[in-house]
Amino acid sequence: MLVQQILKEKGDARVVTVQPGTLVRDAAKILADRRIGTVVVSGDGETADGILSERDIVRELGNRGAACMSDQVDELMTSKLVTCSLADDAVGVLEKMTEGRFRHMPVVEEGKLIGLITLGDVVKARLSEVAMEKDALEGMIMGH
Repeated sequence: MLVQQILKEKGDARVVTVQPGTLVRDAAKILADRRIGTVVVSGDGETADGILSERDIVRELGNRGAACMSDQVDELMTSKLVTCSLADDAVGVLEKMTEGRFRHMPVVEEGKLIGLITLGDVVKARLSEVAMEKDALEGMIMGH
């Protein structure tokens, strides 16, 4: 299955972004209010400058305490982004996420941010694909 299909099945492909300079506490509030695990940091809303996840915030809370909530997102975000494109396949994306130990991946086409897929999105797509393959194989075995 391709990333394009995964995004299509998600329905809502909008990516929640915050501006560079946003305070971590404000980004954390957005994460909590929207019940999401990450925000993309973007100065123009179209390109990804970085990504800030719940894990990034929790890790810093563990290291420095609540003082990190007054930092800017730029200080905690991951700026070396691993991205994918619409034409990438789910298995390759899953491998990148597993190797990199992250759960969110921006989808970028021609330098523009067009979506965000999660590890859960990819696993769900793969499970669906495996179920279809199983049904097809059972059908062939049974002579249908």
